[in-house]
Amino acid sequence: MEEQTKNSDGQNSGWRGSADIWLKAAYDALLETGVDGVKIQPLAKRLNLSRTSFYWFFKDRKELLDALITLWRDKNTGNLIARTEAYAETISEAMLNIIDLWLDPDLFDARFEFAVRSWSVQSPDLMQKIETADHQRLDALTSLFVRFGQDDAMADVRARAIYLVQIGYISMQSNEDLAVRMARIPGYVETFCGQPPTQSELNRFYARHNFAP
Repeated sequence: MEEQTKNSDGQNSGWRGSADIWLKAAYDALLETGVDGVKIQPLAKRLNLSRTSFYWFFKDRKELLDALITLWRDKNTGNLIARTEAYAETISEAMLNIIDLWLDPDLFDARFEFAVRSWSVQSPDLMQKIETADHQRLDALTSLFVRFGQDDAMADVRARAIYLVQIGYISMQSNEDLAVRMARIPGYVETFCGQPPTQSELNRFYARHNFAP
């Protein structure tokens, strides 16, 4: 095992961490304090590592910020698109596959989404990336409805209704009680796709989220 020593600042100088460790620290700082808190020296202090350790994994702060954006895009946009393509026999079952995203932070990280959108106020380049992601997500949702026989115009409207409602939840940082939200799920499904879920579809959905109605 590599010996760890302390430098004059009391930081570990015998261990450099890893790219994932630095990225996780950047993620935590972004969620806690915003992008202005994602700086090399504060991250080094948070990790109890030397500042120079950072440069073994990232060229500079910009490369770290770019890695955060990639992480956000791969997780939130990637998983949303994947859920629109998940197996479903009915449109209501497909809608429940989408709603999984809003209840499982491993699928869609709402806090990360809020932090990135807040960051974009300071970054026109990031704002463009968010606009691209929004279009990709809306296109995927629209394609889902078209696949289940909806005409293009109504598919677009339904996709926007679903997506903009959820972005509203995120923007308002709504902290709705789980039981209350679950009670609204059948109504949301019927509103968004035009037909209610069957009880067996709801039972499978509840089981995925370890929820007992």
